[in-house]
Amino acid sequence: MKYRIFISSVQREFAKERKALAEYLRKDAILGRFFEVFLFEEVPAQERKADGVYLAEVDDCDIYLGIFGHTYGNVDSRGVSATEREYRRAAARHKYRICFVDKSAGETDQREAAFISRVNDDVVRKGFVGYDDLRTAVYAALAKHLEDKGLINVLPFDAAKTAGVELKHLNFSKMRAFVRDAREKRGFKLPLNAKPMDVLTALDLVDDKGQIANSAALLFGKRPQHFFRPSEVKCAWFLTYKVAKPIADFKVFEGDVFELADQARDFVMSHLSRRIGEHFHGAAETTYDLPERAVFEAIVNAICHRDYTSNASVQVMLFPDRLEVTNPGPLPKGMTVAKLKRRHKSMPVNPLLAQAMYLRGYIERVGSGTGDIIESCREKGLPPPIWENEDDGFTVTLRRVDNGSSKGRPLQPTRKTTPETTIETTIETTIENLGVGTRAVYDALVTSPTSNLEQIAEKTGMTKDGVFYHVKVLRKELGLRHEGSTKRGRWVFGRKGGR
Repeated sequence: MKYRIFISSVQREFAKERKALAEYLRKDAILGRFFEVFLFEEVPAQERKADGVYLAEVDDCDIYLGIFGHTYGNVDSRGVSATEREYRRAAARHKYRICFVDKSAGETDQREAAFISRVNDDVVRKGFVGYDDLRTAVYAALAKHLEDKGLINVLPFDAAKTAGVELKHLNFSKMRAFVRDAREKRGFKLPLNAKPMDVLTALDLVDDKGQIANSAALLFGKRPQHFFRPSEVKCAWFLTYKVAKPIADFKVFEGDVFELADQARDFVMSHLSRRIGEHFHGAAETTYDLPERAVFEAIVNAICHRDYTSNASVQVMLFPDRLEVTNPGPLPKGMTVAKLKRRHKSMPVNPLLAQAMYLRGYIERVGSGTGDIIESCREKGLPPPIWENEDDGFTVTLRRVDNGSSKGRPLQPTRKTTPETTIETTIETTIENLGVGTRAVYDALVTSPTSNLEQIAEKTGMTKDGVFYHVKVLRKELGLRHEGSTKRGRWVFGRKGGR
């Protein structure tokens, strides 16, 4: 059996939100199993009057979901809007009602304000600002409904109360700092002196029984790893092009999600190549070989969207030619690597955690994070990032400009005889020390010199743009060139690049 949800609102005010919310509920791995959604705008044209159609649907629904904003909407001959008529019908039929009120800036119609006041007398309503806020609140309300019905025993990790978190386990200073930052960056409505339970309530981190959600420990815990040991972040700096000893630096960071993101970012930035530019008003401009914005976004995404039920930790690994950030768990259902490369809808694995991190300015909404990484790399003149999605983990790779300046990379020949053998040895050393991606393309070209870029991309699992980047490296390092026609030509190394 599926519970039928009737979404009620002024259609023109929340047209995008209605459509997005219906799509989200239908596609969500858990909610999609238990709920089906009715939208009036999806009903085919028919002879029956519109009010007869939507009131009949209210009668047939199990759950009335009201979204109220600043507009009252068109009224009938008695001066009542369609939204209010729907609500009255749901109340008269004793339907389960969950209501959400738009708290964004704007003048509210007096009739709408009076209607919301009447709703408030009947049911508990939740405020929201923007679609992501609305979606998170709806998710929490519907998940709680399923839990109350005994249909699910375990909520999503961040909303579940399985860890036994109590108020005494939380750091109130952290909560005050959060409210301060959220007010400044996102217009968070709570006052600076808000009580801890008010903060938790505003973030949907506590239920009406006083039970505190798991994610509260990750956000504000005194000792988050006491509850979730794998939530730590492991960072390593390698002097070689693969995971191998010696490791130049290795750290395991603990703390809340904000502290973890800051510490991991600082670890990476401290080991990047940097250049001090001109002084401006007594301050020197420092530039790094990877954009800090992209580094931070990759780390924050891993911490926010990881599978916290896994025993693995987020891993941040810096190599001479790349940065790899891996988090446990695959992409959410319905999300693909291809979608990550363009603007996409936000589909957080941990919606309550994501909402809190958004409010503090650590992440952005509507799927802009991966786009920011791409744009940051482009502005820096770097190739686009590489995303790899597997069942047990998700990895983003940011490629550095590998100029051979990293320690541990032997660029000089190991033996000295004639000029010819010195050149040959240098070439062998260059091949040996190519970056992982460049070496993969090199191997593909040596074994199949007649392949085109698309075929190489298929063999190596890279994008065509990624192959093109490594081809450019090989042109510079080994004199790679293409001889003959596009269809029948072949790749040739200008020096002794083949085996």
